[in-house]
Amino acid sequence: MSAAELTPPEAARWAARAGLDLPAERHAAVAAVANHIHSVVSVLRELDFADVPPAAAYHPVQEKHDAAV
Repeated sequence: MSAAELTPPEAARWAARAGLDLPAERHAAVAAVANHIHSVVSVLRELDFADVPPAAAYHPVQEKHDAAV
């Protein structure tokens, strides 16, 4: 998919290509949601995670729970 916004006819075409039966009244809503998701992901791609270790490196510390107040 290009950087241009997804149009309702394109949403219908992609749904059909994926084998999904998308009613005509849902084309605009699906296109709007896809465009929103694309905008959120594009912002996340701009973030610099160079100093952040991969998730596999995270080891949570097991805390001891104490019921004392």
